[in-house]
Amino acid sequence: MDQLNPYETPKTFQLHRAEYLFGVAVVTGLMIANFSELRWWVVVAGFFYIDVIGYLPGAIAYKKANGGPVPKVYYVLYNVMHSFITQGAVILLWCLTIGPEWALLIIPFHLFGDRGLFGNFMKPFGLPFEPEAQPTYQKMLDDLGIDQKAPAGHGQKTAESPTPQPAS
Repeated sequence: MDQLNPYETPKTFQLHRAEYLFGVAVVTGLMIANFSELRWWVVVAGFFYIDVIGYLPGAIAYKKANGGPVPKVYYVLYNVMHSFITQGAVILLWCLTIGPEWALLIIPFHLFGDRGLFGNFMKPFGLPFEPEAQPTYQKMLDDLGIDQKAPAGHGQKTAESPTPQPAS
């Protein structure tokens, strides 16, 4: 993967996810170390608001569309709410208006977790809203001479055999 070929092979995708798992571990350690100072309503709200705004509307639209096309607004909502830029701005605004607090670590925990644990990165318009194996991706792997399938538990829906999703 490079700036002219922004796709990932299954192995580079695993390595990319591993970096975010390290982020999950660091944030988890910081939250445990400061457990007594966490305001739990902030933790719960901070964890869920990202998906309530950014994921659930698109997931509902996808289900209603019965796997068909979903309006692009749902992709935009997902990508904006799951952006480190957006969430960094939210954290900064919170710190400037309310004050810094350890509970805000739940926001990077959520984003690191989505990427590291579930392999969920930004959603490109050209793919279904929910992960589905794309035959063109398997063809790309075949063309590159990579004989590898997605690891078990990769988190995407498949019709026949598990095939990894390209990250964008």
